[in-house]
Amino acid sequence: MLAGKLPGTGGPARLRLLASERLSAGKTVPHSRVKAAGNCCCCCCCRPETLLGKCYSTAARGPERPREADEKVSSFKPPVDSHFDWIGPPDRVSNLRPIKFYVPKNETKLEQRLRKMRQETQYWNQHFWSNQNLTFNKEKDQFVQSRLQAKGMELRDEDGRKNTLGAEEMAEFYKNFLSKNHKKHENYNKEWYRRNFTITWWMGQVFLQRAWRKLRWRKETR
Repeated sequence: MLAGKLPGTGGPARLRLLASERLSAGKTVPHSRVKAAGNCCCCCCCRPETLLGKCYSTAARGPERPREADEKVSSFKPPVDSHFDWIGPPDRVSNLRPIKFYVPKNETKLEQRLRKMRQETQYWNQHFWSNQNLTFNKEKDQFVQSRLQAKGMELRDEDGRKNTLGAEEMAEFYKNFLSKNHKKHENYNKEWYRRNFTITWWMGQVFLQRAWRKLRWRKETR
């Protein structure tokens, strides 16, 4: 994963364009800079295009959070002097963009609690979608292979090209896969919304804490 820092000139439109170019090139960009330009690539955490602890099921929650959850998602380390969250290119299995969260030196306990919840949510999301995508691809390959064998066809034709099934046959697989995983997706959505609510609540608390600290500082400097 390559590091890429956005220039600070050219206005919001220019910044959005540069961010888009860097993301499509597989480079990381500072999350705060992209958000400031009005074109944030992720919400408070990371999902297959975003956040929420009591759990509805072990399958929905995934494994327990490791000591530093974001390190399990990506090994990329931002520059030491960086003061931004960094977004990396999509993971090849989960298709999620990993975020490296900035840790300020004077981080309060409330800010730390919020950051760790976001890190744990990112890891939880990564774990769920990696497993789900691997399962989907494995079952799809098995379905295609069994249908081709039933027709007396090989996986590849004489020219070495991959044989495929028609849209109607594949629609049958997609329907069955969604039906079979309905409960799992339902549990995931419940947990996802709960995490969203929790993180949004803590973000509000952090905002009020910072506002009060700033107000108190102004009074002391008068």
